[in-house]
Amino acid sequence: MFATLFILLFIAHLLSDYALQTDHQAEHKALRTTAGYWAATAHAGTHVLVSAVALGLGWILLDMPLSLPAAGVALLWIGGTHAFVDRRWPVTWWMTRTGSEEWIGRGGAAHVDQTAHVAALGIAAMAMAAL
Repeated sequence: MFATLFILLFIAHLLSDYALQTDHQAEHKALRTTAGYWAATAHAGTHVLVSAVALGLGWILLDMPLSLPAAGVALLWIGGTHAFVDRRWPVTWWMTRTGSEEWIGRGGAAHVDQTAHVAALGIAAMAMAAL
């Protein structure tokens, strides 16, 4: 069940991060302003909503035995981790402390950002599969 949950969440992530993210959200979500916090919250909310739809489809169409409390916690985790990582400073902080500072300017931050998101999805899928 872990693999199915992970694939559902990964598809939801791709849809939310690329197809459904607005230009405004992408440009403002890291700003330390009211507009930035609203953009980050709206973007994280998209992730929660699309992930919930994906899990619901898995539950209905694939007859997956999902625990509602576990799915709820996973959705909160996905939204929270997504909002945190997308503020951008956590990625920069990580990269400067792990010897990847030069890679930031060459586009590496986007890769670290996506790695953090996918790792969070893996944790959510693993938790749901275990409960």
